[in-house]
Amino acid sequence: MDEQLLSSEEIRALTKGLLESENQITKEEIDTLGEIGNISIGTSATTLYSLLRNKVTITTPKVFITSIQKLKEAHPIPFISVEVSYTKGLSGSNLMIIKENDAKVIADLMMGGDGSNTDVELDDMRMSAVGEAMNQMMGSAATSLSTMLKKDINISPPRLTKINLATDSLKGYFDEFEDIVTISFNMEVGDFLKTEIMQLMQIPFAKNLVQQLYALSTTPDQPDFEAESSRLNEEKEQKSVQIAQERKDMLKKEPEKNLQATANNATANVQVKPVQFQHFEEEPMHTSGSSLDLILDVPLEVTVELGRTSKTIKEILDISPGTIVELDKMAGEPVDILVNGKLVAKGEVVVIDENFGVRITEILNSIDRVKSLQ
Repeated sequence: MDEQLLSSEEIRALTKGLLESENQITKEEIDTLGEIGNISIGTSATTLYSLLRNKVTITTPKVFITSIQKLKEAHPIPFISVEVSYTKGLSGSNLMIIKENDAKVIADLMMGGDGSNTDVELDDMRMSAVGEAMNQMMGSAATSLSTMLKKDINISPPRLTKINLATDSLKGYFDEFEDIVTISFNMEVGDFLKTEIMQLMQIPFAKNLVQQLYALSTTPDQPDFEAESSRLNEEKEQKSVQIAQERKDMLKKEPEKNLQATANNATANVQVKPVQFQHFEEEPMHTSGSSLDLILDVPLEVTVELGRTSKTIKEILDISPGTIVELDKMAGEPVDILVNGKLVAKGEVVVIDENFGVRITEILNSIDRVKSLQ
C-alpha cells in the first residue's frame, strides 16, 4: 500500500511542469496578443487626433517577454507610468510607460500649445492633461477589446506617476526579475513627435486575455433550427395521426343503429335556405382631418443660431468678462433657424419693439433638410 503512495519529492516533480507552464507564454499566445494590441491600440489614433489636433499614427505593436531589470538596463531615463485597472469584464491591471519629454509634448498640445514648450516641469495641471489623453486612448482601446470579447469592459481613471527606471523600483507592480509581457508600439504625432509607448502586464493576465478570445472561437455551433423544426413538425403529424386513429376506433365500438340515428337527426335538423346578400348603397366618402392634426399641438423648440466657433481648453480657461469670442459668420450673413436642433430655414435678425426677432428669408428644400438630418 505504501509503495503506491507518492513522496513529496515526486509530487513536486510532477507539478513543477504545471506551475512553470502557468508562468510561461507560447509563441501562439504572443501572436494573439499582438493582434489584440494591433486592433485595440490602433483605434486610439482617431481619438488622439481629436485631442491633439494633429495627425496621429500608431504602428503595429511588438510583443516580447522581458523583466524590469532588463528594462532598466535598456531605458535608464525618466518615464511617466500610467496604471490602468479594469473594473468590469476583466480582472487586473496593466502599466503603460512613456518618456517624460514626450509626455511634456502631449501636455503642451492638450493645453493648446504647438508641442514645443517642453522646458517646463510636469506640474499637476500638465500631468492631468497627459492623464486625460491616456484615459481617452485606453478608453478607446477598452471599447475595441469589449467588441472583440463580446462583453462589457470598463477601466478606472488612470493613475500617473513619475519614475526613473535606473533608480526607482516597480515593486508594487512587478518583481525585479519577474518575466512580464511587453507590448511596444511607436506613436507619431504630426512631424514633431516620435515616441515609443510600452504596455506592461503580468503573464497570467495576458494568458487570461488570450484564453477568453480562444473560448469565443471554440464556442459550439448553434443548433440546426431547420432540422429541429422538421423534427417538431414530424412529431406533431404523428400525434395527429394517432388522435385520428383513436377516434376511428371509438366509432367502430359504438352500435351501428346509434350511428344511423345520429345521422337521421342531423339531416332532420338541417334547414337549407337561399343565400341572401346584404345590399350596400354607395355613400360619399367623408375625408376626415389629416393625421397631421393629431400632432399639431406638440411643442417644438425653435432656436436661432448666430454662429459657432471652437476653442481649446486653455482658451476656455482664459475667458473673462470683456473677452470677445469671434464666430464663424460675417456680419450681415443670414442666421440659422433650427427646430429641435435641425436646420430648417435661414433668416435675418430684426428688432420688434424691445425684443429681437427673426425674419424668414429662405426655407430649406427637402433635399437640404435630409442632409441636415444626417
